Amino acid sequence: MIPAWNEAASVATVIAEVRAAMAGVDVLVVDDGSWDRTSEVAKAAGAQVARLPYNLGVGGAMRTGFRYARRHGYDVVVQIDADGQHDPTFVPQLLEALTHSDIVIGARFAGVGDYRVTGPRGWAMRVLSRTMSLIVGTRITDATSGFRAAGPRAIGVFATHYPAEYLGDTVESLVIARRVGLTVGQVPVAMRARSAGRASQGVLSASLYLGRAAAALLLALVRRWPYEEEQL
Repeated sequence: MIPAWNEAASVATVIAEVRAAMAGVDVLVVDDGSWDRTSEVAKAAGAQVARLPYNLGVGGAMRTGFRYARRHGYDVVVQIDADGQHDPTFVPQLLEALTHSDIVIGARFAGVGDYRVTGPRGWAMRVLSRTMSLIVGTRITDATSGFRAAGPRAIGVFATHYPAEYLGDTVESLVIARRVGLTVGQVPVAMRARSAGRASQGVLSASLYLGRAAAALLLALVRRWPYEEEQL
């Protein structure tokens, strides 16, 4: 599953790399209200495309994708960004880890590769990951990674309850997983530079990252969820 917003310059390459790493895999691109040719390029590259009429953010795009997966009977969903930063050759490792976890995070800061985040944003990410480790009950070094795999139980929950708010797709989704009894794991992955486009967060907004993350975490902890306390 590839959420994409104005990624016409890179999405075809990502689709080709996914197919090269995992022969025969089905690819869904969720076009999150792009105004460029993302949908057309993705279709030409052989992917299925779900096109949203306006931009919902990654969380809204992923919820659409999880609903597609549930409707069509898929028991595994792997999320890969459309900008080329995620290396699909690590997908088999995520899938292997799904044998003992419901959700597996491809962790950027777990000893593989040389990807680094410095300054206020890097500090905030480290604090957030330590906090999330306490909440989910296992060591998490990259709570905001969007490179993830979800098994059948996670698909069932996220198709209905995947959060769309800022950072909800990463932080709040892990809290939801913990509260409904899903297990979370991680595998180390190497991250690459964007192959095209620009990052969604600029330098000025990076200083607000920790406050926004704290707000997303607080919301996740106090919000009531219909599946909470149920046996999945």
